[in-house]
Amino acid sequence: MNAKKIILSLLMAAFIVCLVVPALDAAGQKPQAKSKKPQSEERIFIPKEIKAALQEGMLTKQGRQDIPVTVFYNLFLPAQENLHAIFFLKIKNSGLGFSPVGSALAPETDNISGPALQEAVAQQPALFQASFNVFLQFNIMEKGEPKSFREVYVPSSAQIKGDTFDPEKEETYTVGYPLPPGQYLLALAVTSLDLQKIGTAYYEFTLPDMSMAKELDTTPVFFVKQLDKMEAPETGTMLHQGYCTYSILKVVPNLEKMFAVGENLDIFYFIFGAQPNQEQRFDIEVNYEVKKGEQTAIRWTPQMYNSPLVSQPLPLKQTVQIKTGEDVRTEQRDLEPGNYTLIIKIDDKVSGKSVTKTVDFEVK
Repeated sequence: MNAKKIILSLLMAAFIVCLVVPALDAAGQKPQAKSKKPQSEERIFIPKEIKAALQEGMLTKQGRQDIPVTVFYNLFLPAQENLHAIFFLKIKNSGLGFSPVGSALAPETDNISGPALQEAVAQQPALFQASFNVFLQFNIMEKGEPKSFREVYVPSSAQIKGDTFDPEKEETYTVGYPLPPGQYLLALAVTSLDLQKIGTAYYEFTLPDMSMAKELDTTPVFFVKQLDKMEAPETGTMLHQGYCTYSILKVVPNLEKMFAVGENLDIFYFIFGAQPNQEQRFDIEVNYEVKKGEQTAIRWTPQMYNSPLVSQPLPLKQTVQIKTGEDVRTEQRDLEPGNYTLIIKIDDKVSGKSVTKTVDFEVK
């Protein structure tokens, strides 16, 4: 089995698991069955002083920055009758109280001691570690006003190697949570363990009700730097440093949409509205094309899928014709640096519906 088939099989397994395994809240309790219309939660997971800080900036969406934090992007993917919303944060290192905790020794140093171990320690940079709290307050928007819907407490920690640690740098973190469709305002707080330092941020987002869609549509199409399989799906809400998770998948996204010459475009998305045939199999054709302005740079062979969950590597190779006198030959060349648009034309062979999506990217 080639690498592509392995990845697609893994994704199908992950998709099945994500529909079967219920998510757990921060207290390790199974949430109650969720209706399509959000209902208020009675549990309280946010201390009153933190809730007051969140309420303070709710109307103006101006956060406190004792700990500099921003929410800058979100994705969503299907999960049971809900959507698995993933939020991307930037938190400044200097606000989290990082401190050195020893040396980042490689596993092979476990069997050495004495002077050899001391030398290895001297050669390896220290790890910097921080422990902190993250609080999520999801507010459903009703007539333009935020109404508290759900609270989540996320005990958090982070580690950075000493040779790359920069107190002024903003590291990227992600946190995911299943939510029903709706319009939301996320109020987020990052605090020290003693709650004395508080950073708050606000982020408006919409999760569409795809069950009501009459046409084909997709989740946000995003590029993937790395995709790995975890042993089991996570059973609680966790903060991740530099990657996100989806069921049994650990994903490092390429949100910058920048690629080096010779790299692949690895895309990830889910197709809503496609219909299975009588054998309960999907029959979806997708045509991928790269354009630079109005000119086609690459057009790949149409891809067929029997699942609405898609992970597709697309090599950035152009087929170029070279004429030497009367001789004509073709050659594969890497796509040159520049700004491009990926065009994704999706056709559901069962329903006859189609949709086209575009994503801009850059080759450097």
